[in-house]
Amino acid sequence: MELVQIMDEVFGKLNISTKIKLNNRKILAGITEIIFITNHTKRSIEDHFNQNYELEKKLVQLGNNDALKKINRDIFKEVTFTYVNQINQKGLGDAVLQARHLIEEEAFAILLADDLIINDPSATQQLIDIAIENESSVLGLNRVPQNDLDKYGVVASSKALSDKLYCLEDIVEKPLKNPPSDMAVFGRYILSHNIFKYLENLKPGFGGEIQLTDAIKLMLKDYPVAGYLYDGHKFDCGSKVGYVKAIQHLSSQILDD
Repeated sequence: MELVQIMDEVFGKLNISTKIKLNNRKILAGITEIIFITNHTKRSIEDHFNQNYELEKKLVQLGNNDALKKINRDIFKEVTFTYVNQINQKGLGDAVLQARHLIEEEAFAILLADDLIINDPSATQQLIDIAIENESSVLGLNRVPQNDLDKYGVVASSKALSDKLYCLEDIVEKPLKNPPSDMAVFGRYILSHNIFKYLENLKPGFGGEIQLTDAIKLMLKDYPVAGYLYDGHKFDCGSKVGYVKAIQHLSSQILDD
């Protein structure tokens, strides 16, 4: 299970831009810094990841080492958490742009909080492997029923590099008619830092928001972007039904353990 995706399920709608170094580390898919793009009402997120020294002291005194490991996990020892306040909610593209000064010229991953994907290796790890192998940006794809395509960014490709990997030619945000394919972007991206030069001057698109999809559409003309149908059990936690199903699935795993 992907750790950042657990945070997605717990905290609901939160845009997460995750800075990464594309290497072979296995901890958090090689991620060394997690950047939360959030707002002033989400203080509980930062509190959750800060160390609670008072609680840790009590657990040490009680000899409750199991609980201590759960709240102060070794997996976070080499990871830095950074929080950026998005003052105005102007869309995913704007949220990603808020992290530009932290990402600089590195490749980075974006994990959308509404989309929970459970798999080993994680969806993010799968995309990182593809990005390294192809030296390109990569979008996580999912085949979607025709009547649901207007909820997603939908890609176009006439060149399959394998049964799951595609060279992308276009992307359309929430097409109301004539979608270019049945493959939609589903909550996971590995992007080059070049995306920022397309985002910085981008005009509002669908819904009056700065759409990341529109910036990717422009970047496709200048840089290679791949799409990958990754493996994983997917939940759309942006809907009530999807959120409940995710809780049921994770709860059943806990009960099985």
